[in-house]
Amino acid sequence: MSEPNASASIEIAAPAERVYDVITDLANLASWNAECLSARWIGPVKEARLGARFVGGNRNGGRRWSTRCTVIAAEPGRAFAYHVRAAGVLDVAIWRFDLTPTADGCRVEQKTWDTRGAFMRVVGAWATNVPDRDTHNAANMRKSLEGLKRVVEAR
Repeated sequence: MSEPNASASIEIAAPAERVYDVITDLANLASWNAECLSARWIGPVKEARLGARFVGGNRNGGRRWSTRCTVIAAEPGRAFAYHVRAAGVLDVAIWRFDLTPTADGCRVEQKTWDTRGAFMRVVGAWATNVPDRDTHNAANMRKSLEGLKRVVEAR
């Protein structure tokens, strides 16, 4: 895969398996994610597995929007990734978490690849009030990973 449009990483003092469980717990995703308001599994599969789908509700200031996501990597303790679409059909992005065990816990790296076409770039910038999505995502990733660290290490 090409270089991500944005990425961030953090060290967390917890086993990678426990961090993975928090990342894939959609009911509590909004408790640590900077842009997410809510997330819930849809369809017959209600867990992090290849092909599972979920809806994410997001916000930026007063702007609100939702996306439909399909899990494309689900390796407990190692990786979780999903393909994001608007209206279920228009490409938006791929998001990925990679977990690497360390002596004191694990390193979590979050990455995203912008897969929007020209139309979706214009519509997305207007709908989310984010003209520079790469810079915005990088800042939110740092906030989100700090939130993930707080949640995981408090358990």
